Amino acid sequence: MYAERVLSGMRPTGSLHLGHYHGVLKNWVELQQKHPCLFFVADWHALTTQYDDPQGIVTASWDMVIDWLAAGVDPQRATLFIQSQVPEHAELHLLLSMMTPLGWLERVPTYKDQQEKLESKDLSTYGFLGYPLLQSADILIYRADKVPVGEDQVPHIEFSRELARRFNHLYGREAGFEDKAREAVRKLGSKRARSYTQLRTHFQQNGDRTAIERAHALLDEVPGLAHADRERLCGYLEGTGKMILVEPGALLTAASRMPGLDGQKMSKSYGNTITLREDAASVTHKLRRMPTDPARVRRDDPGDPDRCPVWQLHQVYSDEACQKWVQQGCRSAGIGCLDCKQPVIDAILVEQAPMHERAQPYLDDPRLVREIVAEGNRKARQLARETMRDVRDAMGLNYG
Repeated sequence: MYAERVLSGMRPTGSLHLGHYHGVLKNWVELQQKHPCLFFVADWHALTTQYDDPQGIVTASWDMVIDWLAAGVDPQRATLFIQSQVPEHAELHLLLSMMTPLGWLERVPTYKDQQEKLESKDLSTYGFLGYPLLQSADILIYRADKVPVGEDQVPHIEFSRELARRFNHLYGREAGFEDKAREAVRKLGSKRARSYTQLRTHFQQNGDRTAIERAHALLDEVPGLAHADRERLCGYLEGTGKMILVEPGALLTAASRMPGLDGQKMSKSYGNTITLREDAASVTHKLRRMPTDPARVRRDDPGDPDRCPVWQLHQVYSDEACQKWVQQGCRSAGIGCLDCKQPVIDAILVEQAPMHERAQPYLDDPRLVREIVAEGNRKARQLARETMRDVRDAMGLNYG
């Protein structure tokens, strides 16, 4: 019924590093080749834990967009925008908060986990408790059917699905829905109406999910079918009434294998990162100083790559022949640690070179970034307004 759409966002917390690139941005670059994509700066989300010191959020937001562009995100293929510049996010969040049971928020798995991890901050705020609700509003307002997440974020998507179901159940039954739906069936023409009715029966009596797919395909073939009638027919098909908010689906992404300079996961909080646009001298210096297998005290001591953080980087950046060279050379003391690090240094610098090149025009003229985001804000707000029009109509709040 609605166009397929991918939505994803990132909080502006400072310069992005190679962990962000391998964990998120490479996936974005691939997704934009296959689907309509919206990527947003989640600046309001940054306030949930940074409400007491918000001064750096705007600067970090612009820097982050440049990092996206440097990584290969294409504003001709994807819509890039800033969450707070589309106020409909806040409006939908407010309206959803009126119908969301408190217990739903308290049971989100990451709520207590994050409180424990960030115990130095006062997180006894509604903003923090309501973070999943704002996240759901971000998704639902664009009727996004694909949200790329890791396995740990799947409960947030299921939470959004539950909210959409609850909203549609409460507000999706327009007056005289059954009569209007049956009238819409007649508009299909006798042959299509008969096929639609049979598919509806197959689904509602037998739970046949393929019948749903075939019925949606049938509706797609009907020329000139009004948007409202299409909504009614989809709701009538599944027995849910008029669908206003679309239930999103989780687009599972592989966990990033990007290790930091100390062998732990690359993270700013661990101080073990290499940023996307870090200069070559700094990258080389950091990698040359990386710790290695502690058993290799002297150059002629044999080592064990499995105990060395550098080996983890080889698993990301080196081909099979180079990895074999490292394994043999390290275990036999045939190569030194600096020898072992050099292919990783070279590979990272090669990876970063196009990022520096793509970023430079935006660093030279920041207006280019602002123009891209302004256009993205305009496109995003147009989509958000369409959803809010239907939401207000469903809730009887349209005073126009």
